[in-house]
Amino acid sequence: MTARIYLVGLVTFGLAAAAAGAGFAQAPPPAGAQAPPMAGVVFKNKAPVSGKLLALKLPRPQEADLPNGLHVMVLEDRRAPQVTMQLSMRGAGGYYDPVDHAGLAQFTAANLREGTATKSTTEISEQLDRLSATLNVTAGMSAEDATIAASSLTEHVDLLLELMADVLLNPTFPDQEFARYKTQTRAQLIQQRANPGFLAQERFKLVVAGDHPDGRVSPTPAVLEKTTRNELVVFHRARYVPDHAVIAIAGDISMAEAMKKIQARLGGWQKTGTPAPRVTDPGAITKPGIYLVERPNSVQTNLIVGVQAIRRTDPDYFALALLNKVIGGGPTGRLFRNLREAKGYTYGAGSSIDAPRFRGVWVADTEVRTEVTEPALTDLLDELRQAREVSVPAKELADAKRSMIAAFALTLESPQALLNNAVTRYRFNLPSDYWDRYPERISAITATDAQAMARKYLDPSRLQIVAVGNSEGVGRALRKLGPVEVYDAEGRRITTY
Repeated sequence: MTARIYLVGLVTFGLAAAAAGAGFAQAPPPAGAQAPPMAGVVFKNKAPVSGKLLALKLPRPQEADLPNGLHVMVLEDRRAPQVTMQLSMRGAGGYYDPVDHAGLAQFTAANLREGTATKSTTEISEQLDRLSATLNVTAGMSAEDATIAASSLTEHVDLLLELMADVLLNPTFPDQEFARYKTQTRAQLIQQRANPGFLAQERFKLVVAGDHPDGRVSPTPAVLEKTTRNELVVFHRARYVPDHAVIAIAGDISMAEAMKKIQARLGGWQKTGTPAPRVTDPGAITKPGIYLVERPNSVQTNLIVGVQAIRRTDPDYFALALLNKVIGGGPTGRLFRNLREAKGYTYGAGSSIDAPRFRGVWVADTEVRTEVTEPALTDLLDELRQAREVSVPAKELADAKRSMIAAFALTLESPQALLNNAVTRYRFNLPSDYWDRYPERISAITATDAQAMARKYLDPSRLQIVAVGNSEGVGRALRKLGPVEVYDAEGRRITTY
């Protein structure tokens, strides 16, 4: 499982817009543009919400370690005859790819279930179909872990675990299947260059992370072409090890049952003595930047504005999460209410936090019509200025708190969500009562705390603006804020103005 867990209101990293003040020249609103405040917007049909603080004592998984170092977590829940499993191997994600081979972890994970010593990829798929089961392997470009996720009815757990172990321990990476994968991926790498959302994310990540592993969004065609089957074999042998791995199981199974089955299937997985992998932060950004990815004839502009922010263990995490909820956490956030409901510039606008073990980012994002890029960007920047300069009104803050706590409470009905929280606590070495105290922590945040987060993290002297669109329609708005670096869709720098 990935080491990144997002609270309600913390949308997985997409795109965004934000920044104003000392770092950039302030762009004046264009003639005829409306002021940013959302006066007159009326919200109806609100569900009644109790003001009473939610008291929690969450069920906790039972935990144990196999002699080979594999950590086992089991959350028993007999309400449905189903079991889900996630096996996460720290050190096998793209974060640890060689500098000149970014994508190797992704290639390895994608081909892990394409054949074993005893089963072809077709036979694996057919067995999963017969069991009505799932089994998927992933390893993100900047993720620390490779993850095998599987689920089935209780009656098929033995067969599913046997298949999972076979895929994990005995992959053969058949030449024919890897060649097919290369053909498909080659086409995808070409197609994504036509996606403005991808181009915006790619440029933003390069801006805030540079050559740090978090700056990797996608493999390059050159890396794909040079990768050989043998390199997958070597990577798998070195990184798919139990030393720092976790298997988390939730559902209709006891700890004793699970341990017996796991020991039988994975007890022979050989420990290597590999030290725990370490992470480093991206280099600190100390000045603002404005970047345009030229997309001729585009009728819309994709905007991202963001800043380097926090690690998952940072004491500011909950306060920044609440501020994020106020600014852009869903349809009640200021960005959505302003840009979508009050102005009609876009179908959606929001903000998010990405907080892994290393320093992550806060971003805001939207897509707007080219002709309203300037007023939309002006409003986005003004919302961030307002967050820094004006304390969040008491009712707005209380509504944001209730929304976050209520959404968190809804997840507690899911054994998988509870287990995900437990794995997050384990991976980040968080206190044992971390999730029990979630409502208490959110409720304790004050308007002063939220404003302090805005002043600390939404610092205009460090904000980065990325736009993807037609330079004729977008360039003028960006130039009013400062110097602009211009790139083409292939990532080549064209000019600066």
